[in-house]
Amino acid sequence: MRSVGGFILFRDNATTLPRALEGLLATCDEVLAVDTGSADGSAAVVEAAGVRRLAVTWRGFGAARAAAARALSHHDALFFLDSDEWLPEASVAALRGVRVWAEWPEAVALRRRDWVTAGQRRFVLRSEWRKRWVLTSKASWTEAQFVHESLPGPLQTRRLDAFIEHAFLPSLESRASRNDRYGLLWALREQAAQGGPVPVPWTKRPWMQQWAHFLRNAVLKGAALRGGRAGLAASWLVARYHADKYRWLERLAAGEEPEMQAAVARGDYEAVFRAR
Repeated sequence: MRSVGGFILFRDNATTLPRALEGLLATCDEVLAVDTGSADGSAAVVEAAGVRRLAVTWRGFGAARAAAARALSHHDALFFLDSDEWLPEASVAALRGVRVWAEWPEAVALRRRDWVTAGQRRFVLRSEWRKRWVLTSKASWTEAQFVHESLPGPLQTRRLDAFIEHAFLPSLESRASRNDRYGLLWALREQAAQGGPVPVPWTKRPWMQQWAHFLRNAVLKGAALRGGRAGLAASWLVARYHADKYRWLERLAAGEEPEMQAAVARGDYEAVFRAR
């Protein structure tokens, strides 16, 4: 009998963990919760759910997911959620159905709906496919993927008509404070992957990224239609992150953040997250 191990990374997520764990427990044979330094009672939530907890030092997403994959390596496949995600009942049923597929693909993708809360208004910013189910033999995350969400390498992927719900923006202010930080981390990872300073082509100029991603989410993905002015504001905030990524590539090439660049170059990702 083929088995599926599920995992989640968490820190201070006591309010959102119960719903996320419920979905994992309903779809997986075993669930692991990776504690990356919680101090708000999240660990007690995990214990109350009867889920095994693995404490790790935070060195980024790649290292934490690799630790989970090692701990669950006795399963045939892995499924994972973020701590602010959950599965509706229909998605639980669809994931259970994957078990009876005659052949399992290397990966299965589900549609993730990114929800925004802006005052009294709540709407979906966008819906995108995400690979969240993977054969254990293909779950090869590395520490160098410290801000990288995607599963590494090209994978034979089958799409499942099911949703992962994501509390993406609990407030517009919450995103504004994170853009610069995540843009810097992305740029550090990209520069390290390229082995040195990365020239930014004119097609990736920050202002072009800002407008391209704004129009993509607001118009093509329909955020303005569903959220009105709040949809436009959320789309602009998310677009700002993509612009910040390339602004940071330019700033790193100019020599900014030398300590963080040196920490990434020597693979000291713990120092990267302590530095700023």
